[in-house]
Amino acid sequence: MVGMTATPGTRRVLLAAPRGYCAGVDRAVIAVEKALEQYGAPIYVRHEIVHNKYVVQTLEKKGAIFVDQTVEVPEGSIVMFSAHGVAPTVHAEAAERKLATIDATCPLVTKVHKEAVRFAKEDYDILLIGHEGHEEVIGTSGEAPDHITLVDGPDDVANVEVRDPDKVVWLSQTTLSVDETMETVDALKGKYPNLLSPPSDDICYATQNRQIAVKKLAEDAELVIVVGSKNSSNSIRMVEVALEAGTPASHLVDNAEEIDEAWLEGVTTVGLTSGASVPDVLVDGVIEWLAERGYGDVETVKTAEESITFSLPKELRRDLRAEAAELSQR
Repeated sequence: MVGMTATPGTRRVLLAAPRGYCAGVDRAVIAVEKALEQYGAPIYVRHEIVHNKYVVQTLEKKGAIFVDQTVEVPEGSIVMFSAHGVAPTVHAEAAERKLATIDATCPLVTKVHKEAVRFAKEDYDILLIGHEGHEEVIGTSGEAPDHITLVDGPDDVANVEVRDPDKVVWLSQTTLSVDETMETVDALKGKYPNLLSPPSDDICYATQNRQIAVKKLAEDAELVIVVGSKNSSNSIRMVEVALEAGTPASHLVDNAEEIDEAWLEGVTTVGLTSGASVPDVLVDGVIEWLAERGYGDVETVKTAEESITFSLPKELRRDLRAEAAELSQR
């Protein structure tokens, strides 16, 4: 079992649990599928519904059309907002184009949006810890642009300026490394001792759980493979967490085809996990690939139980309820 020394020469895979889809991603992907069933193709989605190439390509084949800007959606069409959330200006753009909207924003991201609105109303300076250009950061910043300053890691703290050091609060992008976020918070508190923390931790439960599992893998694995796309913030963080936890090597791959066989040289124990936007079929492919190369012994490393689920977006629930009622009357 995990923590025990493997038999000399035995090649094994330590499989992280939890891994893969979180509740917000599961909800968003199902929402696109249900919308396609309910209304037929095409369903327009503003930005990638989640940051995973395989998922996006699969949904495109079913009739989803992904666009970068609201103006690309034909007037009168249906548009879905991705799990990462959008700024209020995007909702206004959709209304101007007479678009029917389905909001698949992760409820945990919505929570951060609401916190931003509340603290802005109370005239706080809001320090948003996150990565510039990430869709979630753009959406949250748009809730209170005059009050929010982006802090991109601990090295950025020196550049931060606020109006009143006694009236400042921090919020965070949900998919960051927990350790890096707290390092940034500590640096901010060193500069602003009265810095207020949000009422609840902004880093999402799934991000934390997957990072904890990666740290556990790193105790025994000489190589940690993280399945995830290059634009997936939480997947990138997991590679960083594995390396910081002491594993000699860690790599991010979209699928088994991207694994370099040279990585396995001298490796008896491979740690395997996946980002929160990754379906298990991709992990299964990596397990098969490793088994073909002698890593047939797979042990599950369980560090947490996840039971959280989110209901579908209210627009879909309303229409699905109406359809069910109509069918029951026939």
